[in-house]
Amino acid sequence: MSETDPDFAPIATRIRDNVGRQGFMCLVGAEVAELSRGTCTLAVDRRPELLQQHGLFRGGVTAFLVDNATTIAAATSRGQPALTAEYKLNLLSPASGDRLICRARVIKPGRQVAVVAADVFCVIDGKEKHTATALASIAMLDDKAAARIQSPA
Repeated sequence: MSETDPDFAPIATRIRDNVGRQGFMCLVGAEVAELSRGTCTLAVDRRPELLQQHGLFRGGVTAFLVDNATTIAAATSRGQPALTAEYKLNLLSPASGDRLICRARVIKPGRQVAVVAADVFCVIDGKEKHTATALASIAMLDDKAAARIQSPA
């Protein structure tokens, strides 16, 4: 990606470093599988702690992946810090299988609000099954707002 977009390399490094400091990413065991300008793919492997009583991935795991992947995708657009403002999540089918994959892509990279779509797939016997889709509004933070949230008053 850096060959076609040399300005993206430092953005990607900063985002990966920030994601690495997210305790919940570590707790869930999710990873950044792919990252490029305007897109982010997060994935998590099946573990008993992530499943509900019927052996399916909990809806909260899907929601977390959507929340984080859409925010990260928005942050890649201009290299700005970002926070989720809202998202609409549709659970399409039960999430079973060995792995969940969330692919987020920026639809409209606004200066103050970005619109980002995401799709979640579960991997069953090596095949992807579409289990959820979402649309998110992501608040893009300027330097002043980012400084405010990083150092509480």
